[in-house]
Amino acid sequence: MRLWAQIKMSFEGVGIALDAMRANKVRAGLTILGVAVGVFVVVLISAAVHGINASVAKQFESAGPTTFFVQRFPITFEACDGTGDTCKWRSNPELTFNEADNLSRLESVAEVGARMGWGTQVKYRDRSLPQVQTLGITANWPSLTPPEMIDGRVFTEQEARGAAPVVVINTTAKERLFGDEDALGKEIVITSLQGSARGAPFVVIGVFKDGASFLQGGETPRVVTPIYTLARKIGVRMRWMGFIIKPREGVSQDAAIDDVQSALRAMRGLRPGRESNFALITQAKLFDVYNKVFGMFFLVMIALSSVGLLVGGVGVVAIMMISVTERTREIGVRKAIGATRGIILWQFLVEAVTLTASGATIGLVLGWGVSGIIRLTTPIPASVPPLAVVAALAASAVTGIMFGMLPALRASRLDPVHALRFE
Repeated sequence: MRLWAQIKMSFEGVGIALDAMRANKVRAGLTILGVAVGVFVVVLISAAVHGINASVAKQFESAGPTTFFVQRFPITFEACDGTGDTCKWRSNPELTFNEADNLSRLESVAEVGARMGWGTQVKYRDRSLPQVQTLGITANWPSLTPPEMIDGRVFTEQEARGAAPVVVINTTAKERLFGDEDALGKEIVITSLQGSARGAPFVVIGVFKDGASFLQGGETPRVVTPIYTLARKIGVRMRWMGFIIKPREGVSQDAAIDDVQSALRAMRGLRPGRESNFALITQAKLFDVYNKVFGMFFLVMIALSSVGLLVGGVGVVAIMMISVTERTREIGVRKAIGATRGIILWQFLVEAVTLTASGATIGLVLGWGVSGIIRLTTPIPASVPPLAVVAALAASAVTGIMFGMLPALRASRLDPVHALRFE
């Protein structure tokens, strides 16, 4: 019976709170708005981060769980003033095709691919794409990161070794350059955005679907060509070239990394005491770097969004204080007929939580709607995780209790005799 009385009292408190909100629309609206903005930002950020995490994880997994990378430079956030003491990695020698060939002969390695991206301009007749990422890669591209081919084919080993002027373009580049025309067999001109300004003609031999992701984007034109072609036809230096290494089936990533590191150090004549002048990077390392960067971003945005909840909380204090003053005689009457301090305290806390819960519900619905729009219009598969819903509602309840406690305590401590005489 006591539990039922508490439940009944809670519903009565909600009804009283709704009546007070209707009677003071402006004050209640401002309070609800502050809470709604805070919850909206929290939900939206959580949805975006959840979607970005899923997109990045999917992109890393597409290369295979054991695949790793060799780069000239490490991924580092250390300060670099341009000197050899703080930027030792700047003196690292470039990776070479000969090193890639030697690594591919290791028993623990199944595939070694050389790759390098470069900024280019692409033209077809009177149509031009001023900013296109052109990727040069070896012919074993399909074995390392399999493309989803829509039309045509990828280049062969013979075409790659012979630096044939052939390209495979993504669907975005195809649509922007050719529209509804068939792209296969058409000639485009690719010009480097750095160094030599001379353009070179290339023949389109295939079209692939570029999976939308946060890191790559979904509406970015991309062109893939043999890496030797990138060097010889466009004049790109291979100073930023890296390797993609896929271990042989049954070989662990750690074992393959040890073999690659030992072989590459031997090729470069590095003695046991010397530091490696190259970087071995796993997908776990990349994801760790990503989490560090976006973890800080997420914390900053959550801190900023909490300002909205703080504003809403201050509004709760203000409106509830006014409500206590306006209803002093009512509180006196309720105490005179037997209402205890606990009952009065509970009633006003329920009113405060009702105010903040109303704002949280509005913010939650808005955040859900905007995350859906983001999912449909951007490469970010934003989705509201269940934990974000729970956190938003819990935050609103805590805000209501924290900021509603002072007015509730004041109401519960009113002397019934003085309250009944209040005008």
